[in-house]
Amino acid sequence: MHIVYVSDGKAGHRSQAVGLYKAMQRLSNSEVTFQEISIQQLPIFTLLKGMLSHQLALFEQKPDYIFGVGSHTQLRVLLLGKVYPQAKTVILMKPNFPVAWFNYAIIPEHDGVLESRHVITTQGALNPIVNEQRHQANRILIALGGSSKRHQWNEEKVLQAIQNIVQHNPNADIILTTSRRTPKEFFAHLSAQPYANQLQIFPVEDTPQGWIFEEMQQAEAVWVTEDSVSMIFEALTAGCKVGVIGIDSLKSDRITTLLDQLLSASSDKPHHNLLNLKLNEATRVADILLKT
Repeated sequence: MHIVYVSDGKAGHRSQAVGLYKAMQRLSNSEVTFQEISIQQLPIFTLLKGMLSHQLALFEQKPDYIFGVGSHTQLRVLLLGKVYPQAKTVILMKPNFPVAWFNYAIIPEHDGVLESRHVITTQGALNPIVNEQRHQANRILIALGGSSKRHQWNEEKVLQAIQNIVQHNPNADIILTTSRRTPKEFFAHLSAQPYANQLQIFPVEDTPQGWIFEEMQQAEAVWVTEDSVSMIFEALTAGCKVGVIGIDSLKSDRITTLLDQLLSASSDKPHHNLLNLKLNEATRVADILLKT
């Protein structure tokens, strides 16, 4: 079985496609191969020509599945489906085109699209994480984001949340890390807090690729600022209990409504009431694709 992934170069999009590929690889009885092709390698004129010959020299072998994530990949996925009509087209987002034009659209529930023959809804975006069952009791990870198009960083709220977590977990190993959106001056302000010596602090600049996913495999609980939606679902997929640290919302939409629901379950009581959902969405979706 061969999967072709049409890439727009965005790491978060690639993570979704790789997550589904790896899940299909785990479940399939046959060998599953993966080829990533950038949209720059697929000019529209080349695709239109390929529709006549039903082949492209660029491809290592004929695909069985064609994945796309991101608005700019959608047209190319559709045209590749015409070049290779035996392949199933899979778009991992709410598409701009009618969903029936694709074999499958994998869409997060918060986008408000009902399941159908062509639509599979998921809790959050897919990711390549699996629960490796290596979680350690009393090990907590705090992952901080920053301002985004939906949220404004609020240092006072974040510092108060960290203090609450430390106070309610006096015997825990607490690891804290940041993102590239976390304000640079935050470290100085955090270091000045009386509880700072109870934290193991790892700035994102000092962490290698894959570090945070390994920490999720070890942590019993993960606290994430509400701007980092993908990380919330990654931590849940890793099998962690998850808490959400509230900051300031800039606008209201389906994402913020989802986060408000999560916050109501977690933010006020850092010593209990953590989210404890068992997510394995990539595997569930892969099973549906392989069975159909």
